[in-house]
Amino acid sequence: MIEFENLEIAFRYKSDRELKFAYWLFKMVGSPNLVRLGKALTYLALKLHLPVSWLIKPTIYRHFCGGESIADCMKVSRNMEKYGVKCILDYSVEGGESPSAIRAALEETLRTIENARINRNIPFTVFKPTAFTLVEILEKGSLGTLHDADELTEYDNFRERIDILCKAAYSADVPIMVDAEDVRFQPLIDEVVTSMMEKYNKKKAIVYNTLQLYRTDRLDFLKESYLKAVEGDYFLGIKFVRGAYMERERARALKYGYPSPINPDKPTTDRMYNDGLTFTVDHLDRISVFNGTHNEESNRLLTELMESKGIPKNEAKIWFSQLFGMSDHVSFNLAAAGYNVAKYLPYGPVKHVLPYLIRRAEENTAVAGQSSRELLMAQKEYKRRRTER
Repeated sequence: MIEFENLEIAFRYKSDRELKFAYWLFKMVGSPNLVRLGKALTYLALKLHLPVSWLIKPTIYRHFCGGESIADCMKVSRNMEKYGVKCILDYSVEGGESPSAIRAALEETLRTIENARINRNIPFTVFKPTAFTLVEILEKGSLGTLHDADELTEYDNFRERIDILCKAAYSADVPIMVDAEDVRFQPLIDEVVTSMMEKYNKKKAIVYNTLQLYRTDRLDFLKESYLKAVEGDYFLGIKFVRGAYMERERARALKYGYPSPINPDKPTTDRMYNDGLTFTVDHLDRISVFNGTHNEESNRLLTELMESKGIPKNEAKIWFSQLFGMSDHVSFNLAAAGYNVAKYLPYGPVKHVLPYLIRRAEENTAVAGQSSRELLMAQKEYKRRRTER
């Protein structure tokens, strides 16, 4: 049975100074009032066009991001690779606000694909669909209400951009994951990603869809996707996450008077997540799975499922992943045990990565978050090092 308690393994890639910084940071984000104030002041500064990088970059950005460029990330990646942990470069820019922003995101994502092609320590690429079109196109397309000629043209352009990325990934033989978005955008994204799987996953999973298992419908969607893959004779790539927009989704459902798409409680989500893992391992002949979670139980379950079926620890169809800056005790202990592990390594200009950073701060502030756990582990490992010297 895999254990995650070995903090010497978990933090051996961090210096004493970095450990102390992690302790300080998680102590700060553990305060709900401080996080709310920081969020409000950050958005106010942006609205007033005031500089924020001087405060964000040496603090929360430094801990959760690899840098502003691919070159910055590769320095971080090479350090973690020494301990068997690979990286996935995530250009964390959200929202295609203008043609120039969309073009820049496309060019940058193509660079990440090429970088992965030539670097063995970058096993996947990834992108956010919201970076490649306007949100109204995603929303109207999901509702089937695209009628205006300009909107239909932009819809076609969106599909073409995604095809460009998937084709590049296919040519480079680098799997590419499409992140999940808000519920109101997801039907169109699912449609486009499925069409890309049909086109590029004939020999193996190159294109991966992302399922947020805090949604009430995603386990059924997984099973439906499997049947489509069997009928269409292609391979299914699935990335599992619990979800990132719970409060926003519930608030929107309440505001507009429709049933919440989010499970009523965490135990329900945990059960659906683990059922999804079990289903994929039972159908590994057709499905490749990317297990993106910090949850120790789910990670342990997947290792047990693999062992029970005699699946090698380094099976190419199964990967474990956590976000950079979080759950090192999970990532590095899994890697030390011989499993395939890759950290999600976000990067990009500080201003554009702020939505991602704010979500990380809020996640670690929540009661179900892990700031206390991260704080205590950093403190414990630092004391161990001091004692043994």
